[in-house]
Amino acid sequence: MPQPEDLTSLVLRVDFSDDATWTEIREQIGEGATWADDPAWAGTTVQALVDADAAAADHDKLTYVFVADASTMTDPEHPLLAVDLYDEPGRTFRVPPRWFEDVSANLTIANLDFEEFADATGPDGAYRGMNRST
Repeated sequence: MPQPEDLTSLVLRVDFSDDATWTEIREQIGEGATWADDPAWAGTTVQALVDADAAAADHDKLTYVFVADASTMTDPEHPLLAVDLYDEPGRTFRVPPRWFEDVSANLTIANLDFEEFADATGPDGAYRGMNRST
């Protein structure tokens, strides 16, 4: 799996149906991410990501990844799928670009755990701030 640059999170594109939406998401998030948009990852599932990370050498393992999947491209809010690869491999929640920096920064420096964000999601499974997930 691609490795994120220092103090950024990996955003892995697995849906290649809408280049304009991908560009919009990248503009909304800005420089706080390491972008991976290699078509070799097209259609990759959460389980395949978990398996790839489990098979990686220890120094190449990730603790989480953000995924731009079909739902990201078609939902008007364009929420990325956050995937836990460490504590509860395969656990997910959605993150609209507006909240990406909050989640990414805190996960990158281990200020908050994946579980804390996942537990703070609204009924639709999306994180929109602590105690404001509705």
